[in-house]
Amino acid sequence: MTLILNEKAPDFRLPASNGEEIALADFQGKKHIVLYFYPKDMTPGCTTQACDFRDMHADFSALDAVILGVSPDPLNKHEKFVEKHGLPFLLLVDENHEAAEKYGVWKLKKMFGKEYMGIERSTFIIDKEGKLVKEWRKVKVKRHVEEALEFIKEKL
Repeated sequence: MTLILNEKAPDFRLPASNGEEIALADFQGKKHIVLYFYPKDMTPGCTTQACDFRDMHADFSALDAVILGVSPDPLNKHEKFVEKHGLPFLLLVDENHEAAEKYGVWKLKKMFGKEYMGIERSTFIIDKEGKLVKEWRKVKVKRHVEEALEFIKEKL
């Protein structure tokens, strides 16, 4: 699926780390939604990224931005990840990669010569009308969260 900037972001409904089912549309009206897709709980890069979002959560909240993390991990792994690292935002369970496919981040990947399907680390910013206003694909973790925050500040 090809996403188009300034068009409506694809909606979805997924289980969340708080035990509820969450739809993207539930957050419409927030100035921004930071929707980030990551490969796997408890891995070094994903932990760094989640902790960077945690550490800057107050800055995002002050700008009326909500952070949502999405991976194919099951609910119990998300709950442990949230608890271990004190994550103040929701992690969504995308075990069937429904949302990942809608956002075009479910990709063929290679590691150590083996090919497999998985999440390509990506972040999307959605505005209060539910329109996609920014996307980062093949995200490098270092300084990415700051970059996302700066983008939102510039949009105000």
